[in-house]
Amino acid sequence: MSEYLTTKELADLLRIGERKAYDLASSGEVPCVRAMGKLLFPRAEVIAWLNASRSGPEVAEPPLPPIVAGSHDPLLDWALRESGSGLATYYDGSFDGLTRLKARNAQAAALHIHEDGGFNTQTLKDALGEAPVVLFEVAQRQRGLLLAPGASEIQGFAQLKGRRVILRQDSAASQRLFDAQLEAHEITRNDLETLPTCARTEEELAIALHDNKAEVGFGLGALAGLYDLGFVPTHTERLDLAIWRRAYFDDPMLKLLSFVQSDRFLTRADEFGGYDLSGLGTIHHNGASG
Repeated sequence: MSEYLTTKELADLLRIGERKAYDLASSGEVPCVRAMGKLLFPRAEVIAWLNASRSGPEVAEPPLPPIVAGSHDPLLDWALRESGSGLATYYDGSFDGLTRLKARNAQAAALHIHEDGGFNTQTLKDALGEAPVVLFEVAQRQRGLLLAPGASEIQGFAQLKGRRVILRQDSAASQRLFDAQLEAHEITRNDLETLPTCARTEEELAIALHDNKAEVGFGLGALAGLYDLGFVPTHTERLDLAIWRRAYFDDPMLKLLSFVQSDRFLTRADEFGGYDLSGLGTIHHNGASG
């Protein structure tokens, strides 16, 4: 399903003629964008616009499942357990988490999507518009090439040709960033000796390297010491939690957010290494509608 409606699709949704749809856009009454000479209507914002125009009794929305989806992070995963929040997890990458968040199949999603000049915010807005979602910073963290014992001669992306590499799933933001780095160095996946299965979490990747199933993977510096791996830092990225506002103030999420701002969380981050918590708790986006 496209995130943008055409004029005809908007007209069909509203059960009006296309001329009337054009008039709504011209008057600024309906959310729209103009690109390449075309009118497009952000689906999420149109739905929010319709909801804001409704009348009659309020009907409660169905409860959001108590799930945190998105990217796996060892520090956040530890906090989810230790906080006693009761929130379950479904880790299958930032982009999968964003899809589940949009479908209201999760209360929150952990994201670390690299953008021009920032992280996560524009991608979240592109997917959900101004839906009532809060983007809460957890940490800045180091990412780079994790090296199996004995692979210390690898110092950068340019040296990956012919190497045994473990990949992540395509819905992982780290895999998309890794593919972009390969392209920048004029390397394709065909130039690598990739494992037949991917690592679905950061920890799976580190374990595979520790067991010498591969020589190198694109992972978190926080896991290097824990699994006795070499590490070549290449990127700093921001890990955020995108949270539906109506879940933000419920007890499970409040327990988690309180815990990640505690001394225990700060101490654990220091033990891991590779984390910068100076921006912890910063709100990078707060959707206006809802």
